[in-house]
Amino acid sequence: MQNRDEQFIKLINSKQPAAFREVFNEFYNSLVYFGMRYVERMEIAEDLVQELFTNVWESKTQYASFTSFKTFLYTSVRNAALDYLKHKSVEGKYISYTLEHPESEEELETRITEEEIYRLFLKILEELPERRKIIFKLHLQGKKNEEIARLLRISVETVKTAKKESVRYFKMRLGNAFYAVSFMLGV
Repeated sequence: MQNRDEQFIKLINSKQPAAFREVFNEFYNSLVYFGMRYVERMEIAEDLVQELFTNVWESKTQYASFTSFKTFLYTSVRNAALDYLKHKSVEGKYISYTLEHPESEEELETRITEEEIYRLFLKILEELPERRKIIFKLHLQGKKNEEIARLLRISVETVKTAKKESVRYFKMRLGNAFYAVSFMLGV
């Protein structure tokens, strides 16, 4: 039995599809029912287990033994279920807060306007030439000019010029709304 387990782990570690099918067939139902102890809904437990199998398949992790692999599977389902419950708890608190503190009409209108301006900004961003679009997206991610230049293997001056041209284009397309976008995004 131990020799079989060792062979099986070698197949898992070498990402053999047949071994993963066997793991799926062997453990799927048990892991789903184990997950249901925490989340109490089969479809949620199924999603957690399917995500676990995807992660195992894509991971470069090498498992030392069949026993440690089984422990990993059950521990991962438990941790994913607990993370799900934490997220649901936070979500529930947010919903309660929102119901207890509804937005005023003015706040709602402001939020809708901000979302519409942001949607328009994203639409205009897609209009930029490909290189400028990439540079500006990296800028929006908080990357410095030098970092963008290094990532794209271009000069810092090219990055600065592309950003200036992009800002000029945004000003032209957005008009006065450009200042709202600048404030919202820190452009």
